Amino acid sequence: MKTNMRDQSSPKSRLALAVVSACAAAAMAGCSGTDAPRKVPPAPPAPGTPQQSAYLEPARPQLSFSAAKNWMNDPNGLVYYDGEYHLFYQYNPNGSQWGDMSWGHAVSTDLVRWTELPLALPVEKNDKGEVVQLIFSGSAVVDANDTSGLGRPGKPAMVAVYTSVYPQARTLANGKRVEAGTQAQSLAYSTDRGRSWTRYAGNPVIALPPGPYLDQFREFRDPKVFWHEPEKKWVMVTVIASLRKALLYSSKNLREWEYMSEFGPANAVGGAWECPDLFEMAVDGTNARKWVLTVSLNPGGVAGGSGSQYFTGQFDGRQFKADNIISTAPPAGTLFEGFEGASYAAAGWQVSGALGLAPGAGNAEGHGGVAAFEGKRLANTGIGGDAATGTLSSPVFKIEKKFINLLVGGGHHPHDPDAGDGALPAGLPLFAGADFEGPDGATYTATGWSAGGDLLKVPVATGAIGDQQPVPGFTGKRLANTYVGALLDKGGDAPKGTLSSPAFALSKPYINFLIGGGTHPWGGVAPTAVVLKVDGKVVRSATGKNEELLQWTNWDVREFAGQQAQIVIVDDNAEGWGHISADHFMAADQPALPPSRETSVKLLVDGKVVRSATGDNAESLAWNSWNVAAFLGRQAQIQIVDRNSGGWGHILVDHIVFSDQRKDSADWLDFGSDFYAAVTWNGVPDDKRIAIGWMSNWNYAGLAPNSPWRGAQAMAREWKLRTIDGVARLVQEPVQAMASLRTGVLHSAADVALAGAALPVAPIQSSAPRPLEIEAEFKAGTARSFGLKVHTGANGDETVVGYDAVAGELYVDRSRSGALLDASFGARHGAPLPLRSGLVKLRVVVDNASVTVFANDGEVVLTEQIFPGLASNGMALFSEGGTATVQQLKVWLLKSIWAP
Repeated sequence: MKTNMRDQSSPKSRLALAVVSACAAAAMAGCSGTDAPRKVPPAPPAPGTPQQSAYLEPARPQLSFSAAKNWMNDPNGLVYYDGEYHLFYQYNPNGSQWGDMSWGHAVSTDLVRWTELPLALPVEKNDKGEVVQLIFSGSAVVDANDTSGLGRPGKPAMVAVYTSVYPQARTLANGKRVEAGTQAQSLAYSTDRGRSWTRYAGNPVIALPPGPYLDQFREFRDPKVFWHEPEKKWVMVTVIASLRKALLYSSKNLREWEYMSEFGPANAVGGAWECPDLFEMAVDGTNARKWVLTVSLNPGGVAGGSGSQYFTGQFDGRQFKADNIISTAPPAGTLFEGFEGASYAAAGWQVSGALGLAPGAGNAEGHGGVAAFEGKRLANTGIGGDAATGTLSSPVFKIEKKFINLLVGGGHHPHDPDAGDGALPAGLPLFAGADFEGPDGATYTATGWSAGGDLLKVPVATGAIGDQQPVPGFTGKRLANTYVGALLDKGGDAPKGTLSSPAFALSKPYINFLIGGGTHPWGGVAPTAVVLKVDGKVVRSATGKNEELLQWTNWDVREFAGQQAQIVIVDDNAEGWGHISADHFMAADQPALPPSRETSVKLLVDGKVVRSATGDNAESLAWNSWNVAAFLGRQAQIQIVDRNSGGWGHILVDHIVFSDQRKDSADWLDFGSDFYAAVTWNGVPDDKRIAIGWMSNWNYAGLAPNSPWRGAQAMAREWKLRTIDGVARLVQEPVQAMASLRTGVLHSAADVALAGAALPVAPIQSSAPRPLEIEAEFKAGTARSFGLKVHTGANGDETVVGYDAVAGELYVDRSRSGALLDASFGARHGAPLPLRSGLVKLRVVVDNASVTVFANDGEVVLTEQIFPGLASNGMALFSEGGTATVQQLKVWLLKSIWAP
């Protein structure tokens, strides 16, 4: 299978292949390094490190932690000690994309306001600058009884247990041998409250997974350690990620570990298992107790991409047994299509394109691992590898059930409602040289562009340069491509420079052009962007999508008609994806739209796409559930669409079932898109269980339009077990200190009747978004749906938090929430939520760039990133298809956690 398209798996899963390839030459030559004890001093702030005020950028979270600059993902090492909550996290100290994984560090006394500290555990490099050890996810404990012998008198050791990743095969200073790509478990310790760290001389303390899984040494990671008081021992839970297994170890001293047992695979298994946690909790605040195992997975999350699930059960000190294993069997309902027939036509499906005449029996040519489908056959568009494209269209049917459940796998290429057919509207080059064509070896200057920096003397590109991946999608023979390191004896992304066009008059309504390369937006630190200047000011900009394929984009420039303008291509980035490609700048009367590249299955009602699903770049199929209650009684059709001939350019579909039940494959911690790698703090007083997760999704994490930082943690939340409908369920609420951010009631009301039209709530008088907290209690009436809208604006922005009364589902719809990071970003995500005494209680926390919804006292939670316009500060109440009542409503303005 071709894999040149963007890989949706997490970097942890991809690293095994990537590091072996990247470091092969260095490994052959041998690498130096040491694992002897060495002090890691607190790093001094780098010159120009942003101070407190730098945490106040418009899209910066104001209610949860983000680092001052650079990339952040999974929370690590959560531990409470001496009045401080420690938050360590996966961090790249050298850039704003994933890489150079280290442990960043922050502390808090209340889990709300955070102080960022210097780097804790840095990536290790040799004297050539090559990475010899990455620091992946893990945990931290306070060894109060000095079982490890790593403490000092009166100063117990804080011990970090983490995954060491060794990109190169090497013999460590202590004589231990590791192979290239090894993931092994290691220790570091601190006796000064986590401010400085010493790496243990005997690392790694678990060099390989247990005997049956020795071949999985590249997928063995993410240790979570806790003290098990009944047996006076330490327990570790870690994962064999690719096999979806949690492994349990025990130790008396943190240094020597015994393998005990395994758990899994179970429930959600659509992707790699990561970041496990295991802990005991009271049920309903009583003496009854259950154990909870949490596991994150990517892909395969409930909202697509990455997500987190939990199991409840019992742990006897050696083995965990779950009591909430969910059957993989199809839901009750009417089977519409199982693809077991001898041909598509026999079942009434129409085929266009080259997708074959009959369902497949599993793997298609060039594919491997197709699994988790029902029966013997399924729809598989991977005919002849990924090259085939086409459409499968079902017979028309009447929607008579509330849900359509179906198994979906394959490539992650969502339906894009803004895509076109790829046809280029008629137009003219904006200026001489707008298409970069010219004689062989000509420089950019020779084609009419003014070049600066490292682009001054290099020739116009003819495609990929040096070790760059293939660069498809440009027209003619040449394009602008700033990946010129191979021409200058530098790394491909290292050069920086600009290309400035001649001045030209804006004579047409649109500028159409092709763009590819890195995602580093204009206006942030180190952009890779194409900008339009009018009167010397930047009025439009575009950036790549972290892929080499050039795609059409357009600027509406009608407001500048007749004015002089200039195009500038800017590469000010020397990191990964630190380059930009562009071609064919045209003046046109119509906008150019990129062609659809989807691999999707869609529901059409009245010829319009109303629901869609795509794969997660996984050959294992997983259940998807469409809420179609709003279309009951309507005529509909299902289409399976493959318009992609690149990597993962196929879609897998099976067992389409019409049902009154939503099919879920797991108990989810969060039904939104942006809560991943969730783990809990060790040592929290009063037996509380406090958790935090990464507020992003591997589907689009690298595309977030943030600078100089990228990535944030979600709000800390307290977890409890509550009996709901006879079953112990994990419920969540913001930590108590969140209430201290309230600055005053912005709006309050009671017994507000909603009868269809949106009812605006007092707007916020501010030139920039202000965080809000909303408590609302709705009484269901005759309305099909009701709820509230936040971050509304005159530009059409709105994020909808609603309740679908027909389907019994809470949802967040961010299809009009502002900037959409990819085609799947602007979706509606729902969660089953029955009415309680006819009521829906919502607690909604609205940050500058996120919405977190706690429903019915935390029974259901959705965490979603959004990127609305700066002026989108409004809020409204709504009902559709009938009436509802807002029995109570309070809206508070919240102050920033960064405010003094």
